[in-house]
Amino acid sequence: MHSRASTSSPPAHAPAATLALFDLDHTLLPIDSDYEWARFLIRLGVVDGDEYARRNDLFFDQYHGGTLDIHEFLAFQLAPLAAHPRNQLDAWHHQFMDEVIAPAIRPQARALVDGHRRRGDLCAIVTATNEFVTAPIARVFGIEHLVATGVEEDASGYTGRPRGTPSFREGKVRRTDEWLASIGREWSGFARSWFYSDSVNDIPLLERVTDPVATNPDPKLATLAGERGWPVIRLFE
Repeated sequence: MHSRASTSSPPAHAPAATLALFDLDHTLLPIDSDYEWARFLIRLGVVDGDEYARRNDLFFDQYHGGTLDIHEFLAFQLAPLAAHPRNQLDAWHHQFMDEVIAPAIRPQARALVDGHRRRGDLCAIVTATNEFVTAPIARVFGIEHLVATGVEEDASGYTGRPRGTPSFREGKVRRTDEWLASIGREWSGFARSWFYSDSVNDIPLLERVTDPVATNPDPKLATLAGERGWPVIRLFE
């Protein structure tokens, strides 16, 4: 006679029935990896310190104010990638991970991700920050899938231009749709879906999932979450 457990357990190859999406900056990290990468390049002397810092601060304020022109920002942020060979960029990024990212990772953020992974949820980071900066960070969190702003490459390396739709505001929904289609999945195949985000810029994707979670929310998102009854969690307090 078969046991109850053996008759009710799904096959090992069954696709995940639930989906967990995570923003990165100020959500899983208490810092903004995009902003800190620019500050790191300034510290190394790779870019013009005063002017680059001024523009970096300006774009940072525009993002948090909800007025960022993503294409103008990407022209600024991706330019250093086109100015240096990939092996040098990778060496700098390794140093960036050691000096900036690793010290910023908190156990509360790891626990949030690990809880979803243990339940067998399909997990992805969905971030506006470009894939060069964020791919190694996703790996540190043990998250296989990354939906980030793509960076165009040619035979000589990065071109300094984005590839495809930037993963920003409504673009996060479109890019997530494209990612799900690329792995043979669709929204209707998930009984539940979560998205954790800190930013009012992420309202389109927060509205797309069944379980939006305002995570370390900015003031505008905190207000909206209160109005809509969305749960609020604060990982870094």
